[in-house]
Amino acid sequence: MSEPVRHSSPARFGLTEPRSESVLRGLGLWADRRPADGAEPILSALSRCPDPDLALRGLERLQPVADWEALSAALREDVVVRGRLLAVLGSSTALSDFLVVNPDRWRSLTGEVDVSLDLPDDGVLRTEYRAKLLLVAANDLAHVVESSLPFVPYDTVAAQLSDLAVSALRASLKLASERVNGVDRCRLAVIAMGKCGANELNYVSDVDVVFVAEGDLNVATRLASTMMQIAGQSCFEVDAALRPEGKAGALVRTVDGHASYYKKWARTWEFQALLKARPVAGDAELGQAYLEVVRPYVWTAAERENFVEDVQAMRRRVEDHVPSGLADRELKLGRGGLRDVEFAVQLLQLVHGRSDEDLRIQATTAALAVLGTGGYVGREDAADFGRSYRFLRTLEHRLQLQRLLRTHLFPADDDAAALRWLARSVGLAADGQKSEGQVLLTEFRKHANQVRRLHEKLFYRPLLQSVAGVPTEALRLTTKEAVARLAALGYTSPDGALRHIQALTHGMSRRARIQGALLPVLLDLFAGTPDPDGGLLAYRKVSEALAETPWYLRLLRDEGAVVERLAVLLGTSKFVPDLLVRAPEVLRLLADTDALVGRDPHSIGNPLRSAVSRYDDLARAVAAARSMRRHEMLRIAAADLLGFMPIETVCVSLSEVWGAVLQSALDAAVRASGEPVAALAVIGMGRLGGHELGYSSDADVLFVCRPFEGVSDAEAAKWASGVVENIRRLLGASSQDPPLQVDADLRPEGRQGPLVRTLDSYRAYYRQWAEIWEKQALLRARFIAGDAALGADFEALIEPLRYPAEGLDAASVREIRRIKARVETERLPRGADPSTHTKLGRGGLADVEWTVQLLQLQHSGAVPGLRTPSTTAAMAAAVAAGLLAEDDAAALTAAWNLATHARNAVTLVRGKASDQLPTSGRDLVAVASVMGYQPNGDPGVFLEEYRRTTRRARAVAERVFYGEGL
Repeated sequence: MSEPVRHSSPARFGLTEPRSESVLRGLGLWADRRPADGAEPILSALSRCPDPDLALRGLERLQPVADWEALSAALREDVVVRGRLLAVLGSSTALSDFLVVNPDRWRSLTGEVDVSLDLPDDGVLRTEYRAKLLLVAANDLAHVVESSLPFVPYDTVAAQLSDLAVSALRASLKLASERVNGVDRCRLAVIAMGKCGANELNYVSDVDVVFVAEGDLNVATRLASTMMQIAGQSCFEVDAALRPEGKAGALVRTVDGHASYYKKWARTWEFQALLKARPVAGDAELGQAYLEVVRPYVWTAAERENFVEDVQAMRRRVEDHVPSGLADRELKLGRGGLRDVEFAVQLLQLVHGRSDEDLRIQATTAALAVLGTGGYVGREDAADFGRSYRFLRTLEHRLQLQRLLRTHLFPADDDAAALRWLARSVGLAADGQKSEGQVLLTEFRKHANQVRRLHEKLFYRPLLQSVAGVPTEALRLTTKEAVARLAALGYTSPDGALRHIQALTHGMSRRARIQGALLPVLLDLFAGTPDPDGGLLAYRKVSEALAETPWYLRLLRDEGAVVERLAVLLGTSKFVPDLLVRAPEVLRLLADTDALVGRDPHSIGNPLRSAVSRYDDLARAVAAARSMRRHEMLRIAAADLLGFMPIETVCVSLSEVWGAVLQSALDAAVRASGEPVAALAVIGMGRLGGHELGYSSDADVLFVCRPFEGVSDAEAAKWASGVVENIRRLLGASSQDPPLQVDADLRPEGRQGPLVRTLDSYRAYYRQWAEIWEKQALLRARFIAGDAALGADFEALIEPLRYPAEGLDAASVREIRRIKARVETERLPRGADPSTHTKLGRGGLADVEWTVQLLQLQHSGAVPGLRTPSTTAAMAAAVAAGLLAEDDAAALTAAWNLATHARNAVTLVRGKASDQLPTSGRDLVAVASVMGYQPNGDPGVFLEEYRRTTRRARAVAERVFYGEGL
């Protein structure tokens, strides 16, 4: 029994026109309502064409003019012919027309892609050029129709089109030479520019050229003009508008003529255009001589004033000329278009290619690959940029192939037919949820958005402007000339600096190449800091320590603000580098001022407490607390050094961090102690209690406990002392971080007394033994950690001591004055300068604080506003109560703020605590810089202001503190 005949329809093969079946019958491809014998592969291939109906019409037109029997057999038997021919017929009406007029040309589709042209006359040139174009296009498109055929990458297609154009230029020049008299009296070289020069030509494009000649320039001009005419009539327009002076300039110039123009008159965009210059026809020796003359101008163009801004402005002007309604569809000039890639790549080449000869190449994709390999662009960014560029160029190629017209316009969103054709031509298929056209729209927008994002990231990268500002010879970092330049920049040990540079840039690694791009900028930036040598040394240490941190150099390369700010930090502070090595994540914050300054300073301890609470193990909990303190201290120091954080915020932030560390450590120690037998609270004293902590301040504290019900005072104190000793031991353990000393010397009986007392013990001690200095110390007492209720009870306990209702008697006032005088005499270090000692010097912190504290002890019983641990808040309350003149308060406040800021600045600059201001040398310059004075100014101005300000405060202190009527 025979099988039943299976009925089919041309629609099954994507053929939608009503006459499709009759056309197929006429071609011998359809019979009895199904494909004819052997026709299935052809019909299947038709179904994969970008436009099956268009391809079928092409076959219909070829049948009467071609050797149909041979062609039909080739379509059935030869997958190469089938894939190439049907792909062309389904993609390009212009190439279909060419095949109809030249029907035997289909046979060339069986061969290799050879684009050379060697022709007897220009009439043949036109036909042969179009035949070669047909072969390139067929080979380019064939894999879309027959997946077994090789995919031809965009770069290969662009190179083949460029080679074809070069071959056409050479053929045109040969034909012109036969027409022009006297060609033996001149030499002429044709320099390809633009896409042809870069080996990345489109299917349809003008070919940009420049002519250089020697000998009889009149003959050379006629020869060049004739060549342009022949090529224009046969192949493509030849555009010489990129020559010196453009269309108004001479068509042909000598090498010296070109050199003279580029030396004196050329604009920035002309050097950008020369980047693509390549001799392609005529006298090769002359063409090479031209290149040797113009190349130095190309690779020093970035030194021109406002070079980067000029290139950026030119891109904006190009974009502004795109009609607003077409901006999102313009593949070439619009936002996220091809020019975004090309301008970014060319700018990076011109800036960095001065020192890296690997970047001195013409093709966009090849240059982008080198930029990625060399570290000038992130690997992922380079890969994404390259993929998007190739995708957009492929779309451009397909659009131009339709009618062999120059176009860069992506179809409108509502043009479903055009979108479907274009999608299929680049091999995109429906995905089950979206049609081919919708898939294409999604891909197009994704790539356009990615191009724009990367363009803005790279093209407007601040580092580019900085690198461009470095003279070309300064980019050669390891030459002897570099030593002289380093000395001129202010490096006191240029030989040492050169060794650091050599260590950072040694070898051919990606890391070394990125450093090679960064260091010329950093050297200039360090030169503007107080200590260029120290900054470079610190940078080397940080770079070596973070060598395996993958994002470190990438961040410096991509974020100009980070480089500039890091240079300030390292060239100013010895406090920052060691912290930075151990908390490198803070580097990322340098790119964002808001993130660097951070949140409300009163709440910055919350994340630290929350993070540490997750650890049950005491040692790990304390290690986590120290780590987060390190991060916060570095963040605060960086914001402070860069001038983003006022001194009040610095002090509050440091105090809150310390408080959070103590709270976290206490919680962890209590958890680790087993079953607690008492409540425990930490009372901040001194600067910690007053929210006035500096970078070098210890944490002055008192520890108080209260036994739980049924627990004796002795048991409670013993347990609490064990907890506290654990905290002090772990926090005070040696490390590379700034010290964490928990100082309990202000407790009753000082170092001789118990470390922890019960609340009742404190009450008994203070009732019987408290001296006036202890009451004065309690003015700054504030609960900061542990049991809040216990802390509140302690504060209530000491209220009458620190805020006496009746004030102070005369004896107590005399005692305070005596103690102050003794402190000045005995504690000021030998050899210290009283005029510049921030703590105990004249008008320094002690003068201001003792004056304010005396006012508090005398009047806080009657003036509630004085009941505050804050020095500045107490001063404001004293003014409000009429106890302190506004001018006097202003003098004291100015001195206190200045001394506090200066004391912090000394710690930041030297990397260790000191109360003495430097009076000369780089440390003074650095401290003055931190205080807001220009690094290249006279640091003596800062010292004079400090002395002047503190003298005024000293006068107020002597009058108020030592005067009568308190």
